[in-house]
Amino acid sequence: MARIEFTDNYQDLSTESGFQFKFFCQCCGNGYMSSWKANKLGVASHLMRGAGNVLGGVFGRAASGAYEVQEAIGGPAHDSALQDAVNEIRPLFVQCKRCGQWVCKEICWNAERSLCKKCAPILQRELAAKQASIQAEQAEQKLRDMDLTEGVDLKSTAAVLCPKCGAEAQGGKFCPECGASLVPKSECPKCGTQVKAGAKFCPECGNKF
Repeated sequence: MARIEFTDNYQDLSTESGFQFKFFCQCCGNGYMSSWKANKLGVASHLMRGAGNVLGGVFGRAASGAYEVQEAIGGPAHDSALQDAVNEIRPLFVQCKRCGQWVCKEICWNAERSLCKKCAPILQRELAAKQASIQAEQAEQKLRDMDLTEGVDLKSTAAVLCPKCGAEAQGGKFCPECGASLVPKSECPKCGTQVKAGAKFCPECGNKF
């Protein structure tokens, strides 16, 4: 059989009952599946059952030109089916003469430059992407320049939960649910001075907590 080109970017989905192949664009990864072609020769069912343990469950799973699939159902019929699949899908792809990759015509081929979009990016696509990126950057910068803290008390101690009832704090010094102070304090056992939680010493008598 004559050489078969365009075979470094496909998955062999063939089973014992027929042949099918999926070809991938080497740029964007989109896949194109060939038509199902029944295996006219077939394989006797008892032979398939006997070979099941040896093949380790090859059938039914995709393999990129896997040796196991070729060994199980390979031969002239498989090669002929692959050739037919290549002839069917090949018109959807173009090989870039600069990088050698097979890319899909629909998305990844720059017809104006006769190169793939990686080697010759399509200007309008790149321009649109850059515009959107710069707009997002400018919007972020304008947002940073705005004062979004109006009405927010930035000096008082922030508390997430009320230390007394556990309600979620909404800002301010007191809990909106129970009225407890959102700045928890404790009392010095020696002099009775109110001390903020977490203090190690009393600010009035120096007592160590």
